[in-house]
Amino acid sequence: KTTIASFLFVIRFPSLIIINRKDSMACPPTRLSLSLDSTLQPSAPSTTFAGTTTSLPPEKRQSLIIRSVLGRFYSSSSATHPTASSRIDAPEQSGAVNNDEALPVLRDFRVIKELDRGGVLEIRPVEPGELEATGKLLAETFSESRLVPVRYAHLIAFLVREYLEERRALEPHVAVLIGFYKETDDEGPAQLACTAEISFDVHGANAAPPTPRPPPDCPYICNMAVRKSLRRRRIGWHLLEACEELITRMAAKREVYLHCRVVDKGPFDMYRKAGYEVSKTDSYFVWLSLQRRKHLMWKKLPPPSDDTVDQSSACEDHPI
Repeated sequence: KTTIASFLFVIRFPSLIIINRKDSMACPPTRLSLSLDSTLQPSAPSTTFAGTTTSLPPEKRQSLIIRSVLGRFYSSSSATHPTASSRIDAPEQSGAVNNDEALPVLRDFRVIKELDRGGVLEIRPVEPGELEATGKLLAETFSESRLVPVRYAHLIAFLVREYLEERRALEPHVAVLIGFYKETDDEGPAQLACTAEISFDVHGANAAPPTPRPPPDCPYICNMAVRKSLRRRRIGWHLLEACEELITRMAAKREVYLHCRVVDKGPFDMYRKAGYEVSKTDSYFVWLSLQRRKHLMWKKLPPPSDDTVDQSSACEDHPI
């Protein structure tokens, strides 16, 4: 078993052998575009380094090696796309959120839901001190969906944390939401239960989104994850509702997009019940890039009303 596992690791991560050679040149660092619906995709490098990996500081060398090992395997011709940070300088467009107005709305956003099976779920934006725990949750979900061995999850978590830091720096054009679950009669601390990411406009659009590509100037929901031990409690449903409510409050465009893998029947049914329709579907050729086929789904949110803060989704009657 050990021999087979080692062989598969070399096949999936051949760049590890190259990076560990002392005479190898350091690869330029890249900005990551993470999506649980697709792959870890490094976009165009923003900086180059000369010399060998051994000449770099330990923390920089660790980041470089992990990015190269995982990034080369999961990359998919994203070098032609601009990085997420460069899009912050894009010209103003209709539907783009206003920094001065949107940032206080984002920081004050809170949604509290009482679950049908007991317990309370609080959803709000992530804080800097919570990025590591959020990264671990995403890494666990990513490893599960991509069949990555558990022992490599900490490598993915390292990348995910860096990704989350970059995305949070783009607020209010991007929001990373997290949800904390607590049993009704439990006096202990709440546990991190779920997370999701929203890009509201072209300034926060991901550098290399999954295919089929959503419009960069429209709100896009991705990286929705629910802790495995807390599934089947409609937490994902309430998380989706919270994302839509925040999009409405942020005065972004009302056409919302998200991806769903073709094989994921449960999430697909949930999105359909929530009012999402299939816009496009990957062709079978996407398998050649080691990706699963995905639906690009969209929904047009209703116009905002005066009682948006207290309004519940019309789909609340659909259990999931």
